[in-house]
Amino acid sequence: MPSSPSARRAVAAVFRGAVVPLVFIALWQILSATGMVNQTVLPSPEAVVVRWWLYLMPSEAYDPAHSGWFAWALSGEMLHDAWSSLYRVVLGFAIGAGLALPLGLLMGASPRVHALMDPLIQVLRPIPPIAYIPLAILWFGLGNPPAVFLIAIGAFFPVLMNTIAGVRHVDAIHLRAARSLGAGPMTMFLRVILPAATPYILAGARIGVGTAFIVVIVSEMIAVNAGLGFRILEAREFMWSDKIIAGMFTIGLLGLAIDIAMNRLNNHLLRWHRGLDS
Repeated sequence: MPSSPSARRAVAAVFRGAVVPLVFIALWQILSATGMVNQTVLPSPEAVVVRWWLYLMPSEAYDPAHSGWFAWALSGEMLHDAWSSLYRVVLGFAIGAGLALPLGLLMGASPRVHALMDPLIQVLRPIPPIAYIPLAILWFGLGNPPAVFLIAIGAFFPVLMNTIAGVRHVDAIHLRAARSLGAGPMTMFLRVILPAATPYILAGARIGVGTAFIVVIVSEMIAVNAGLGFRILEAREFMWSDKIIAGMFTIGLLGLAIDIAMNRLNNHLLRWHRGLDS
């Protein structure tokens, strides 16, 4: 057993977090084993694990000696689909956040720009990215471009609104103190406003990544021929419930990994912030 208090706390947290999933899997297994549900509708956990493993394994058609180990590893259907989905998420999020961040900083810092842009933003913000699917296909056709466009829209507004809120909620005491010390506009922005708004910006980025991951699954069911969303839709056509659930758990695990990475990045960048010193 781990000897340090922090290690013991980490192990205890893992055990506590595993209780509900294990109970859920046990109930699921009981329902399947007793025949209370149709196996076609809800396959057993064992069937899902078997399908997930087959979904993961590389295709026999690929030879690592000729195609290379990286291509051979990605020849597994699930890894290829996960890679495709992750590529779209990263690209779409980078575009959406890259546009939202400077606009949010400008709108937050300038009342005139905020008054000019806010009405349009408030009209567009409630429109879900899914509603743009017909236009995205008309504008970009099929493939990655419409999916990336939809993901960028999904990531844009969380980052934008949190950035605006972060800039507009900078403590007035900090601003007055900086002015009294002779700080110019650029110094004020870089040394006071931007650091104070960073927690809001990173919170918006974390929400934006989650939204982007939701949107990529929907977009892959419409406009592309590879990805986790596409594979789930394909499995539905053939009534492969075990593959549908395996794909859903793959999405959940990938989303969990992304969220953990974002949380650790936030904690690292905000280690100076109050409450994250320990």
